[in-house]
Amino acid sequence: MMLVEETTVPQSALPVAQLREHLRLGSGFSDDDLQDPVLENYLRAAMAAIEARTGKILIEREFSWTLTAWRDGRRQPLPVAPVNAISAVMLIDMNGDETFADGDAWYLEPDSQRPSLKAVANCLPSVPVNGSVRIGLLAGFGPEWGDLPADLAQAVLMLAAHYYEYRHDVVQGTPAMPFGVSSLIERYRTVRLFMGGRV
Repeated sequence: MMLVEETTVPQSALPVAQLREHLRLGSGFSDDDLQDPVLENYLRAAMAAIEARTGKILIEREFSWTLTAWRDGRRQPLPVAPVNAISAVMLIDMNGDETFADGDAWYLEPDSQRPSLKAVANCLPSVPVNGSVRIGLLAGFGPEWGDLPADLAQAVLMLAAHYYEYRHDVVQGTPAMPFGVSSLIERYRTVRLFMGGRV
């Protein structure tokens, strides 16, 4: 399985000014925006870390997910949430030839934790022998920063500020994910059960 980010978070969606205020950086000077590229990088890093920890996509963008077999022929859980649309289901044979799966054979089952691709009838389209299937996804809470739940937005600002404050990494034993950030994102983490254990 391989998840590929097809589009990136646009610069206009990043709350650089809010992070600057959160850090209480000076304002009213001609070089106020001097730190903006650095702050943007820390915001992107914080978003990536929180997305990896929760499985939730913060700012809406496009992904493609390739797999070689369905987990269940009637329902395939998707790797991220929330998923707002499935743009296509592409069947790829062993020679690399691609065919669109019939759009009437499947639909998106929205879910805040585990959205799924579901079969309309008995089963999802057959994956070619020695081939794969690629699913196009539009995932995220929305295209703008204001679309994020308040606690996730706060967690991103706190983690980006943490990265900024410890950018020289001179303090040993500094946690990669501060407790306050972990607390804010805990309820968004997907609980997976395997062999009776919780992951």
